[in-house]
Amino acid sequence: MAVDSKFYEIGNPDENSPVLVTTNFSLTYFIVSGEIEGSKIPAWLGVVDVDGQSVLTAWAAGKFVPETIAKFINTSGIADKVKHRKLIIPGYVAQISGELEEELPDWEIVIGTREAADIPAFLRQFSTT
Repeated sequence: MAVDSKFYEIGNPDENSPVLVTTNFSLTYFIVSGEIEGSKIPAWLGVVDVDGQSVLTAWAAGKFVPETIAKFINTSGIADKVKHRKLIIPGYVAQISGELEEELPDWEIVIGTREAADIPAFLRQFSTT
C-alpha cells in the first residue's frame, strides 16, 4: 500500500519548521508521521513515490536515491514554504547524503534517525537556524 507522494503538514508547520523526507510505503508514512506528531514539533514530511516500498527496500531497488529525492524536492514547492534549506533524510540511507548534496547544492543534508521511535528526541534538539 502506498500514500500520495507530496509534502504533508504535520502539526501546522511554518517557514521555520523542519523538513523531513521518507518513502510512500503506507506503514512507513503512518509510523513516521505519528512520531513527528508525538514530538509536538510542527514539521513538513515529504513522501517520495517509490512504488510503495520501505526506505531500505526502495534504496536497495535504486528507487530512493539522490536523483529521485532531488527531483521530488525541486518540484514540490517546499523551497517556497521554508526559509531554511535543511533536509532531514532517514538514517538508514546516510550513505547517500554526499551525492544528495551534489544534487541539491542549495540544501544542507542532515542525517536523521535510523528508527522512527527516535524522531521526537531528534526533532526537539534539531534547529533550522
